[in-house]
Amino acid sequence: MDSRTLWIQTEQSGRYLFSDEHPFHPVRLALTENLLKHCGALDPAAGERPASFEETEAIIEHIHRADYVKAVRSLSVESPKLAAIADAGRFGLEADGDTPYFPGMHEAAVAVAAGSIAAAEAVMSGKADRALHLAGGLHHAFPDRASGFCVYNDAAAAISVLRERYQARVLYIDTDVHHGDGVQWFFYTDPNVFTLSIHETGKFLFPGSGFTHERGDSSGYGACLNLAMEPYTEDDSWLTCFSEAIERAALAFKPDIIVSQHGCDAHAFDPLAHIHCSMSIYREMPRLLQALAERHTGGKWVALGGGGYDHWRVVPRAWSLLWLEMVRHPLLASIDAAPDGGPLPAGWPDIKTTMSPDGPLPTTWLDDVASWEPMPRRAEITEKNKKMLELALQHIG
Repeated sequence: MDSRTLWIQTEQSGRYLFSDEHPFHPVRLALTENLLKHCGALDPAAGERPASFEETEAIIEHIHRADYVKAVRSLSVESPKLAAIADAGRFGLEADGDTPYFPGMHEAAVAVAAGSIAAAEAVMSGKADRALHLAGGLHHAFPDRASGFCVYNDAAAAISVLRERYQARVLYIDTDVHHGDGVQWFFYTDPNVFTLSIHETGKFLFPGSGFTHERGDSSGYGACLNLAMEPYTEDDSWLTCFSEAIERAALAFKPDIIVSQHGCDAHAFDPLAHIHCSMSIYREMPRLLQALAERHTGGKWVALGGGGYDHWRVVPRAWSLLWLEMVRHPLLASIDAAPDGGPLPAGWPDIKTTMSPDGPLPTTWLDDVASWEPMPRRAEITEKNKKMLELALQHIG
């Protein structure tokens, strides 16, 4: 295993919980850590602690609008005032919305950002070559409002640190099935932050953005690339578009560091989207990003978590494969040698939780796609994605 890779502790971020019924649930983190411990690949207690609360809060106040942060604070108490509740909808925090306010929300969202900032600092300062913060990746938050389960934008906070403290050129790569809109709009006019997002097309999926004509603005024109994939896209088409796009972007942009977001909701089992990929893309994308970092940034790579709503069957395997790649774990040799990736460790999971899976858990690292029903219109979908890629890459040198 590679000792130059840091795990950022997620214990404090576990407080980021809307409710036990909400799809964005920290049980995903517990299951992933449990799987990695069963593999002998992780000691979470030995990981890097997040940045200080005070330092992170100052950064949040710098990148988010003052009235928004004030509203988040007001709604984070046990019994918010009626005036704060009445104003919650203006900031995307209404009680019946997708990002409802909850007690301790401000502190929990700051804790998430603290982990991502610690990861960025560790890599850019030379303390580590790579760092992973799985509680991060809240990519939908805007400067002035919450959106899509995201209160504060930890990815934007980490990138702002990389820009302002180190003057680093940052290549941000978002693999969540939902467009990384918040991060894109934070840096839409910044020529030193290149945002690349691969996602299901906004024609059919939240947040309804991320089209190929979104290419940046003003001096940031050309530093934004969106791959809007067709519903029911499968592994080969997804990976073909992804691999060509990230290489073209890195060659043209010449980054100092890569920051990647690893929502794992493009899997066929995910209940909130329509992409039909298997676990294979979650083995291949980290491998491609590792190689990209080696070629273009001297290995500097910060990885964050993100979405993923099949908590038991998909997220733990996908995020574990990401960590195994980042540390170059010897287990990968056996995973790569078996068509199904080989067996998951015996006894997993054994966490204490009131949550339970809806059905049988997978027993292997990868999926048996031969048993899946073939997608109709496969050739048509692949051709549409190919044409989309050609259009998206027109402005990339």
